[in-house]
Amino acid sequence: MLASFLDPFRLMRAGWMLAREGALGLVDVAELPASARLAVRLGRLAERRDVAGGKGLATALGRLGPSWVKLGQFLATRPDVVGFGVARDLEALQDRMPPFGQDIAVAEIERALGGPLGQFFAELSQPVAAASVAQVHKATIRDEAGTRQVAVKILRPGIDRRFRRDLSAFYFAARMIERLNPRFKRLKPVEAVDMLARTVAFEMDFRLEAAALSEMAENIADDPDFRIPAPDWNRTARSVLTLEWIDGIALSDLDSLRAAGFDLKNLGRIIIQSFLRHAIRDGFFHADMHQGNLMIDRAGNLVAVDFGIMGRAGLKERRFLAEILHGFITRNYRRVAEVHFEAGYVPATHSIDDFAQAIRAIGEPIHQKRADEISMAKLLTLLFEVTDLFDMKTRPELILLQKTMVVVEGVARRLDPQLDMWATADPVVREWIERNLGPLGKLGDFGSQTWEAGKSLTLLPGLIHRAQVLGQRLEEAAEKGFGLHVDSIEAIGRAEARRARWSTAALWIIAAALIYIAWHLA
Repeated sequence: MLASFLDPFRLMRAGWMLAREGALGLVDVAELPASARLAVRLGRLAERRDVAGGKGLATALGRLGPSWVKLGQFLATRPDVVGFGVARDLEALQDRMPPFGQDIAVAEIERALGGPLGQFFAELSQPVAAASVAQVHKATIRDEAGTRQVAVKILRPGIDRRFRRDLSAFYFAARMIERLNPRFKRLKPVEAVDMLARTVAFEMDFRLEAAALSEMAENIADDPDFRIPAPDWNRTARSVLTLEWIDGIALSDLDSLRAAGFDLKNLGRIIIQSFLRHAIRDGFFHADMHQGNLMIDRAGNLVAVDFGIMGRAGLKERRFLAEILHGFITRNYRRVAEVHFEAGYVPATHSIDDFAQAIRAIGEPIHQKRADEISMAKLLTLLFEVTDLFDMKTRPELILLQKTMVVVEGVARRLDPQLDMWATADPVVREWIERNLGPLGKLGDFGSQTWEAGKSLTLLPGLIHRAQVLGQRLEEAAEKGFGLHVDSIEAIGRAEARRARWSTAALWIIAAALIYIAWHLA
């Protein structure tokens, strides 16, 4: 209750910080009611003169603390809400926080794993990285298997309580945004906070991150050029995650990659194709594949770390994405339009031909450019604008997937500025479409549907019997009237008794009031 009461004051403090850093300059006041426009204009009087919108927003969120940093990182996954320019600025949001003490880290390991530190680790270094949710230490394990280095990730103490408090303020702000302008409901701000809450809940239980590593390891067992660290389940708990230590070169260190003799163009191809395999083939992908979470090991494999944010795509979403990409690659704009309608993403009240025309307006200018000038970010920006015109509601399950694709494109283009996105994506997309939408795929669909129909038939006798019993009871009720259960009759009696008591009390109060008035008038 108190937390809800304090929400407006927390938001006022945050609003002041955002105003000072120039973030209010990002707000389109034309979309706001008069009172809100006035508030934004007054707030902008406080802004510093040496700040820029998206970068100022990132600075303000960083100063507001861990929960707001996480909010900024989450908003970077929602370019449909903040725009691709601001999303790119938020990608650079630094998630570096002061580390907590070594004694606190040791105490948390011992509490979480249920024993003294030496029982699990021979050595534990000082923190090597500290972020908003956790910090990482390098540790040594000596056991019957030998000596090996591991990374130990420890949850920041008290962070779950801090997030719960700030999430309450985020919900308050989201509801206010919806009330200010009904058009913003299309962007589903309350659902966006729901998604943030789920994301944070997953990030703060390291057993779930270990499970994500395990699941992806099974998916990529036969994939070339890509691997992930293995979790140590015996040394993992809700607040402590132990996994393989990776020695490699960070993907952001281009000079070291060149000096080690790696082919940067080939690395760009590996990044794009690996992500597409995970997203389209498996429906389970690393949703935070920025260059800080990617490195190259000594064998030349791409290695991803930090699996706190994962994305899932069902068969419907994977088919949608694959056909959209394939449609743009082959310039089949009619098919791109049909896919939107078949998926139910565009209301049937609109014309497929009109939508195909709008899609062509996006695709044709792209095909007039050189391969290295085609930007997936620009394509998706235009696609969002077009879908808005055709009343397509925000699809959270697609946004995370599309945003990650944009980030991956940016990382790959930094390695190879001349990267041909279409040519790189085509083999993976085409293989999936041929396997799932070609003759073999249709045969598989037919088999699945036949199996489901067979299961439904086995339920039919039971359904018929229940329908017969229901019919008999309805006939009896029509002849004799509907009977009430004894418990229901008693509940009704108690409710009537309460109502009678209150009615009697009300009559006595009225009578007393009339006597009092008459006495004073006499």
